[in-house]
Amino acid sequence: MIISIASGKGGTGKTTVATNLSASLGAGLKLLDCDVEEPNAHLFLDPSITGSETVNAPVPEVDETRCTYCKKCMAVCRFGAIAVMGRKVITFPELCHSCGGCSLICPEQAITEADRSIARVETGTLSRLPGVSSAPASGFARGLLDIGQVMAPPVIRQVRTHENPDGLTIIDAPPGTSCPVISAMKGADVVVLVTEPTPFGLHDLVLAVEAVKILGIPHGLVINRAGMGNDEVKEYAAAEGLPVLMEIPFDRKIAMAYSKGELLIHALPEYRKKFLSLYRKISALAGTGTVSGAEEGTVMETAGGVR
Repeated sequence: MIISIASGKGGTGKTTVATNLSASLGAGLKLLDCDVEEPNAHLFLDPSITGSETVNAPVPEVDETRCTYCKKCMAVCRFGAIAVMGRKVITFPELCHSCGGCSLICPEQAITEADRSIARVETGTLSRLPGVSSAPASGFARGLLDIGQVMAPPVIRQVRTHENPDGLTIIDAPPGTSCPVISAMKGADVVVLVTEPTPFGLHDLVLAVEAVKILGIPHGLVINRAGMGNDEVKEYAAAEGLPVLMEIPFDRKIAMAYSKGELLIHALPEYRKKFLSLYRKISALAGTGTVSGAEEGTVMETAGGVR
């Protein structure tokens, strides 16, 4: 099963949910940090990084001995990554979105593509999960977009090549509803949307729900900092038939644990049962599209992880 933890805005608690859910379930899963512009799951789970790979994106190279300066390449680029100035062609690799349109449309075949490094993906294992020492270690991968680069989707796609093909994958998605988020949600079995009970949280939750509906993925809601705002998020969820899978209260102890990079389930051990309950509800949502009866489900914690 692939669970994508997402939100319509930053700072709602996606990483809190993703890391504590992973740590509650134990060994044998994979956590992918796809928030490639500012990944921070490593602060809570202390991964051992054992591998690194470069992410490349193709950018245009122009052979001006063949170019007729027709400007068709310039016209097709929506991002201004190539410009024809009189008898000179100028490219701006940092603006290129690697669509290949300029090379495809060039009548003189004067444009080829060359790889440009835009990021790296680091892989390893997690050491702060229960049972890791006596079972197959949980895997970890994260994308690190180079400073000044804007092409997050290809980085996220490369991170997702490290999904667990035979078990559980938890994805910490980037915030928002744009292309990077879609890349982190597409193909998931369940999307868990994390929000806060404020007008800002509700506004962006509505956008996120509409995006998930287009993808046709079962989805549920976690309300973080519950009790700090109003009931409009719950009212919206009830009207939409959106199941509220968990509420995390607005609590000073939780905030203190977060500020120290400490897992919630370690600072307040009673929360481990709550995150296991969340997993049961997610599993029910993936299988049936509802969470009725989910509390009666069981989580079998074994040496190999969770079944």
